[in-house]
Amino acid sequence: MGPKTTKVYETLRTRLASGRYAPGDKLPSERTLVEELGIGRTALRQVLARLVSEGRLEVRGRSSYRVPGTVSVQRPEGLEPWRIHGERDVYDNRWVRLQLWDVEPPGVKRFEHHVVRLHHVAVTAVIDDQDRVLMMWRYRFVPQQFGWELPGGIVDQGEDPADTALRETVEETGWRPKSLEHVVSYQPMVGMVDSPHEIFVAHGAEKVGEPTDLEEAGHIEWVPLADIPGLMARGELLGSGTLVALLHILAARRTQGLTAAQ
Repeated sequence: MGPKTTKVYETLRTRLASGRYAPGDKLPSERTLVEELGIGRTALRQVLARLVSEGRLEVRGRSSYRVPGTVSVQRPEGLEPWRIHGERDVYDNRWVRLQLWDVEPPGVKRFEHHVVRLHHVAVTAVIDDQDRVLMMWRYRFVPQQFGWELPGGIVDQGEDPADTALRETVEETGWRPKSLEHVVSYQPMVGMVDSPHEIFVAHGAEKVGEPTDLEEAGHIEWVPLADIPGLMARGELLGSGTLVALLHILAARRTQGLTAAQ
């Protein structure tokens, strides 16, 4: 994006972050934004498409944009959480902690449940202006296979996950993202494993050197987004963070495509 387009993007992003447009609010019409922000309609649509891909906006109908946050389904009421009577360590080191929790589900006799505590993790999908994503071809000895992964790693104690996402991308690929947007937080195995994952999407990157984390790097390549469904079908995308990030991007692109076709 050019300087003017970038300025409009930053203006709208600031408005969304400040709460000027509340969850569920409809954005002003394209005509209104064009006149208010002094930008052409084609350039404005590029800005809006980027905000949609970042999850900051959603498309409702033709050229109608809303702030995400409203849902039709209601949270069920009257359900009780499990009671936790205590916990004890079975094994603990710098990488993993195995515990037994004394739990009591509603209406069920209390029992001990295994809980695995792992680290807080940040993963980044970097997209360039050719619709390619920055990925690494690596060997993982646990499943004993090669596959494609996004850069990511452990959030250090007291570190902001966004700083982790930036640091790990540079260390593992040698590319520094130009922008970084948080899109989702999730737990990969919520029934037994505690390992919060933070997913970021970046647009654009600059080459700042060679990877410094040689164990993690493997082969670095800009992979076309159009190849992602095929790689997924072949089982060559490794790790839940990689899958969640790429599915988020593909879903956003599909929404844009359906809207454009209307």
